[in-house]
Amino acid sequence: MSLAAHELQLLQVIKRLEVGPIRVEHRRVIAPYKVFQGTQEDAIDLIYHFDEDVFDPAAPASQNLASMMGAQVALNYGLFCKEIVFQGHFDTYDQRFLEGMAKNTAREIFVKKFLEPNPFLRGNTASVPAVRMHNYLQSRISFTGSSGDSSYYSTPWATEPQRCAVLSSGGKDSLLSFGLLDELGYETHPIFINESGRHWFTALNAYRYFDAAYPRTSRVWTNSDRVFTWMLRHLPFIRKDFASVRSDDYPVRLWTVAVFVFGALPLMRKRGINHLIIGNEYDTTRKKISAARIAHYDGLYDQSRYFDNALTRYFQQKGWGICQFSILRHLSEILIQKILVERYPHLQENQVSCHAATLTDSRVYPCGKCEKCRRIVVMLTAIGAEPATCGYTPQQVERCLNSFLREPIHQEHAGAQHVAYLLTQKGILHSKIMKSVTVKERPEVMKIRIDADRAPVEGVPVSFRKRLFDLFLEYTGGGVRRSGQLWATCNLEADSELLKPYPFESSKIISQMEKSL
Repeated sequence: MSLAAHELQLLQVIKRLEVGPIRVEHRRVIAPYKVFQGTQEDAIDLIYHFDEDVFDPAAPASQNLASMMGAQVALNYGLFCKEIVFQGHFDTYDQRFLEGMAKNTAREIFVKKFLEPNPFLRGNTASVPAVRMHNYLQSRISFTGSSGDSSYYSTPWATEPQRCAVLSSGGKDSLLSFGLLDELGYETHPIFINESGRHWFTALNAYRYFDAAYPRTSRVWTNSDRVFTWMLRHLPFIRKDFASVRSDDYPVRLWTVAVFVFGALPLMRKRGINHLIIGNEYDTTRKKISAARIAHYDGLYDQSRYFDNALTRYFQQKGWGICQFSILRHLSEILIQKILVERYPHLQENQVSCHAATLTDSRVYPCGKCEKCRRIVVMLTAIGAEPATCGYTPQQVERCLNSFLREPIHQEHAGAQHVAYLLTQKGILHSKIMKSVTVKERPEVMKIRIDADRAPVEGVPVSFRKRLFDLFLEYTGGGVRRSGQLWATCNLEADSELLKPYPFESSKIISQMEKSL
């Protein structure tokens, strides 16, 4: 064993994590999780529940999909287990995907949760050495009960190119994504993943509104949040009072979005939906080098376009025909908020972007204290919108604005600078007492940004691209293209690159889409 690997052994606190065997019902998936630690054994069931029949329990394809759904939570613990055993129905594509994502997630968790300040850690792990390794996955991963043969589970999905699913929540990104697609005439299906705990509060207002107004709305219930909490109790380096620690981050997990994505897949299969829309903006695709010279994705891999592309490749290898992408990657966070407020006010009034929302008189209200609330309030105020529309009181607005003077918000540096600039221009804040960020006009933040790495033109299918850009241009000063550290104006209507093909969509699908719209 290398010295570097030996240094990380203190994190390897679970002897074995077993997932499965999976139980499949017409409307439910049950995935037993078992932890073997010393002489102790503990168990909990991960559950997904649907409001309609989505599985044939006897069909290998249903068993395969259910097995992949049950496996996702476990990918957060490859740094902490000596062995992870998946008992279920997995082919070679599944096994390759799970092993690859477990490796990626182990590195991200090591860098973001152990090499950076983490209020949830205790003991020696709060000062783990910054060792450089080729692979941070400490678990031996094995699969039992699997045929491994892709043809055994292979039943290609029949999908329609005009059908889109939006992975929905109460946040601005999914609200705007739905509004755009619905206006442009796509058959749009909002799919809400209902976690069993308080996280559901952020989506509740939007779900109730959509459920009453749009008949294609669906909800999938899962207790994944309970399983995450249960796993924390088996990690001795996590504070026992972790539930009472006020933080905008989770203690160790970084593979979360896939838990929701795979929860939406059974509905997509049943309804023949071709496109899965994830609400992510320009700043969620990052590549960084840590102080210890470890390359990583800044803990945002499952919000990046790399994640979208990896999932799409996997879906197409499986014959499921799904393309996953964001239609908002060329936009900044404040520009997304602006378009939502001005074009779809009926959706924006259901926005809840908060880490600690509360339910009062059957409606959810934001806490007005967390970092996300501070960010939303300052952006709404900067664009001249009224924070009260989505539940903020005058006292909360004042507190958030005053806090912004002292504390930075979790936003790309250019975006935060431009927000500060807009607030000072309006006379709401004064640059002389601004300590959180430099006040500077950053006009590129309010434009459509073309960036070969973070937001390439071909990141959105051709069949969506032009009409979306035409709509965005109504709210921007045009488009800009990144060249090194600079932004150069570009003519989006005449730019030949706008015709670059989306790498995962065939010409046949494009032709079908154009005919249907």
